[in-house]
Amino acid sequence: MAAIGSIRKHSTLLVIVIGGALVAFILGDFMKKNHRRDVNVGKVNGVEISIIDFNKKLDENLQNTKQQTKKNSLSTNETFRVRQQTWDQMVRKILMDKQFEDLGITVTADEMFDLIQGPNPHPLIRQYFVNPKTGVYDRNMVIQYLQNYDRLPDAAKQQWKMLENYIKNDRMRTKYNALIANGYYVPKDLAQLKYQEYNTKANIEYVAARYADVPDSLINVTDEDYQNYYEQHKAAFKQKNARSLEYVSFNVLPSQKDIAKARKEAIYTQKDFEETPDPIQFAHANSDKPSDTSWMKQGQLPHVLDSVMFHSKPGTVSAPYFENNTFEIARLLQKARRPDSMNASHILIAYKGAMRVNPENTRTKEQAKKLADSLYKVLKRNPAKFNTLALKYSDDGSVKKNKGALGWFADGQMVPAFNEAVVKTKKGHFTEAESPFGFHIIKVIGKKDFSNKIKVALITQEVVPSNETFQKVFAKASRLASESHNLEAFETAVKKNHYQLREMPKVYKDSYLIPGLQNPREIIRWAFKSETDEGVVSNVFDLEGQYVVAVVTKKFEEGIPSMEEVKNKIKPFVINQVKGKFIAEKMKSFKGNFNKMANALKLKTQSMNNITFNTRNLIGFGMEDKVIGTVFGMKPGTVSQPIIGNAAAFVVKVDKITPAGKIPNYNQFVRMLTTPFRQRVQQDYPYVAIKDAAEIKDNRISFF
Repeated sequence: MAAIGSIRKHSTLLVIVIGGALVAFILGDFMKKNHRRDVNVGKVNGVEISIIDFNKKLDENLQNTKQQTKKNSLSTNETFRVRQQTWDQMVRKILMDKQFEDLGITVTADEMFDLIQGPNPHPLIRQYFVNPKTGVYDRNMVIQYLQNYDRLPDAAKQQWKMLENYIKNDRMRTKYNALIANGYYVPKDLAQLKYQEYNTKANIEYVAARYADVPDSLINVTDEDYQNYYEQHKAAFKQKNARSLEYVSFNVLPSQKDIAKARKEAIYTQKDFEETPDPIQFAHANSDKPSDTSWMKQGQLPHVLDSVMFHSKPGTVSAPYFENNTFEIARLLQKARRPDSMNASHILIAYKGAMRVNPENTRTKEQAKKLADSLYKVLKRNPAKFNTLALKYSDDGSVKKNKGALGWFADGQMVPAFNEAVVKTKKGHFTEAESPFGFHIIKVIGKKDFSNKIKVALITQEVVPSNETFQKVFAKASRLASESHNLEAFETAVKKNHYQLREMPKVYKDSYLIPGLQNPREIIRWAFKSETDEGVVSNVFDLEGQYVVAVVTKKFEEGIPSMEEVKNKIKPFVINQVKGKFIAEKMKSFKGNFNKMANALKLKTQSMNNITFNTRNLIGFGMEDKVIGTVFGMKPGTVSQPIIGNAAAFVVKVDKITPAGKIPNYNQFVRMLTTPFRQRVQQDYPYVAIKDAAEIKDNRISFF
């Protein structure tokens, strides 16, 4: 009580002290260089993308992907891909909406009506609204869908709005591309020049001194040579912001103690499996993976289980079989001799509520059963009527094409009831079966490739590492991280402990994959933090069953690297350039005397006939565009100055040039220029150019 009284007595002082501390904390944070954390995931030409808007769009795309892939959840890899697609989608929308606005490109209400309900609708409308009976687009289905729009579930309404938005944006894209493609004009003179490039021909002789034949000891490569080459080519070295990493992964695997414990549990499971009256249900309840009870041929099960099951009586349960940190226990359910392939035709009688039924089908299940029984009786009396009855009554959408014939299919390919009905019925006979699609009247056409097969209930029990095992592995990883204060110490510790050191030459801000690691995004985010310098060793990362310690070995800043950074990369090219100058000086001393130079330098004279300006390769030397370009700037009978090429230094003598002449029209060459351009437009080159020119700030790494 005395303490409480003392606190009360000094309450005013405490408020001042605490308040002052809070103010100091806030101001201290504010005064830091990067006091403001960006609340947006990015900015595109000044337009901000807020985290709220991004996450809203991401949620839509994730739901869409789940529906399209028919999955309840997505893997971390799939989620990352959708996140990347969402970013690309939002960046594109900002950039292209500005283009559309500046050019006045819109889609009117009348256009949208034609794209959805008109005689020639958008391809997606034609794809989605297909009559299952005819297999072709049905405009009435679109109208019926829109008439029932208000009664649709919210999810279906949302999907329709997304479809409309896609169609609208696709039409604006089409208009934009058409505007660019049709704005490309080729004058007659340009087409004529193209014609001449393809048809003006030259016969040449040349000598070449390969750089590879010149010893490095004969030349002196200076810093100035490196600098000159760098200045001429530095734009080609432009790089993205990147990091190089070294890392060690500690995989958490079950210990021998974990395996022994799991083996005891598997033996208990085996005993219960032998006694259960419902082995299929027991397998489903006790297996870590879905139990496959389909018919299997010899060789489809693991070797040991396969041998036991094929040489045992139904009811036999195998001993636990261990492989790849998994125990498998099998119980033999059935044995039979069955065909591998079957051929059948069918008539499907569907009803309201059946799978993939036409929405217009109002038949009840009882009515469908009655009709199927009636058709079955007719066909038993008169099999020749099958095609006629199939065309008249079958609800299979492909019936008009195949008259109900399904062709050959593998055992187990069809739904179980249908499959088993065909297996049990003799060739040439009819049978009936009920499936989720409705009632089938089946005619068995043939069976072949019979073999012995078994059906088993299989329990798979994965051996999971214990907490003790996790702790031991974490301790090893933690020891490496704590002992490694820099890159040198890290590599020394790795070598000392015989760990496997792995390298990632370059990883980017938007990367998601690092070889051998599961969901390594947190490592990438760490590598790009401002405080993570070269040589900094990470703490232990916990990545779904593996621990990782990483170190940044090199930072690549965005832009053009310095000459020192690319010196080793450009070294062979600089050496070749210096050798080229060295050889060229020797060649110049012969003052254009082609034969004398060839003899003195012991160079072989070579020739090429009918080369054109579009020729790219010289025989024996590959691409030498400088040589080709020089040839078509020369006159017949002249000899070139030495040319420093890619693989050698050349001197060329032009023997003959045959001009292309003229032709009545140059339409072919107009097309030759316009077609590639229009193809590039369709391949999204305009957007790539717009994006390259845009100012885009990507802050996503701050969030995920």
